[in-house]
Amino acid sequence: MTRSRHAKPAQQERLSDDALLDLVQRQTFRYFWDFAHPVSGLIRDRTLGDDEWCATGGTGFGVMAIIVAVERGWVSRAAAVERLLKMVRFLWRTPSYHGAFPHFLNGTTGATLPFGRRDDGADIIETALLLQGLIAARNYFVGEGDEVQIRGLIDGLCSGVEWDWFTRDGREALYWHWSPNQGWIMNHEILGWNECLIAFVLAAGAPQHAIVPAVYHNGFTQSRTFLNRRRFYDIELPLGPDGGGPLFFAHYSFLGLDPRGLVDRYADYWAQNVAHTRINYEHCVRNPNKFAGYGPDCWGLTASDNDQGYSAHAPDNDLGVITPTAALSSFPYLPEASMRAIRHFHDDLGAHIWRDYGFTDAFNESVGWYAKTHLAIDQGPIIIMIENYRSGLIWDLVMRDPQIQRGLRSLDFNSPRLASA
Repeated sequence: MTRSRHAKPAQQERLSDDALLDLVQRQTFRYFWDFAHPVSGLIRDRTLGDDEWCATGGTGFGVMAIIVAVERGWVSRAAAVERLLKMVRFLWRTPSYHGAFPHFLNGTTGATLPFGRRDDGADIIETALLLQGLIAARNYFVGEGDEVQIRGLIDGLCSGVEWDWFTRDGREALYWHWSPNQGWIMNHEILGWNECLIAFVLAAGAPQHAIVPAVYHNGFTQSRTFLNRRRFYDIELPLGPDGGGPLFFAHYSFLGLDPRGLVDRYADYWAQNVAHTRINYEHCVRNPNKFAGYGPDCWGLTASDNDQGYSAHAPDNDLGVITPTAALSSFPYLPEASMRAIRHFHDDLGAHIWRDYGFTDAFNESVGWYAKTHLAIDQGPIIIMIENYRSGLIWDLVMRDPQIQRGLRSLDFNSPRLASA
């Protein structure tokens, strides 16, 4: 397959805002359609990597991207159904660990590809991100024929995860990894605030093997980096590490969970995500480290490739690297600032970062570095969160799901979506 190559912006004249959003969403979607693994249909982890490495969470993002593509007419419903059926059939044949999938798997054989020497089994956060996408598909493809089979296979994948197993014999905590070879050796209790809320909602609402609410209230929320309530750049941050952490905290769980009006005893999650995004934006605008390029139209720190490798970029880990997904996946929270960023990235920096699969992963103008790679977990939120900003499509699909509804109620969340269910 021909690799993603340099591509000039599609038009020389200035596009309207809507036309630019259309272009960016549609071109980014090519990563999930054209670059998907030809055997399994699963989503490869990155360009310029090993083509057999498919990302479990990235595949969940790809499923949601396919739904957006059908809704916007980029692919036919029939073609999407055919692709999704290939994907879920393959997942059914893929080894899992108490129902949970590994971080990476081989797109041809389904074999687990170890993320590290000790990480060669279940990854329940990647599994949760996969299921979030499959749940959206279950509620979108509600027709007859092959769509019935898709829903049935997704039902089985969702019900097969033994969430309570990952409490390690009933502890009031969820543990991220388990391996048939290493057991619980990684000992990674999931503590917040971070990207993991969706896992607790799914686990609490599971039709089988659900967790008890204490796993959330006495585990995830008891971390020293959960409650914050300090001010950064004159903005109060309800939750999370100082400075907010990388912006994917405001994206991954909220691809499907609608934060508008979502409240529990700890936070208003819309206010949390807006504050987190504003702090990230203000940091880039004020630019205390004096990096080149930063400003009101060039902002966004999150995990991505960089000129030295890979890092979770954030205000307290600012290496001069701007990652387009950070600003573009924040359209629901700061639409005007995100629109300035998308236009700058496309109109002004397009010769460096605009390619066949959308924007490349990141850039650092202080050292003249522009990534050649695209990453599934960065490309997906661009499509999905722009769509949630424009239509609320994926939020609508996920929030109506019975498992999500049960999970939110079990954990004592309030949401306008629950009131109408």
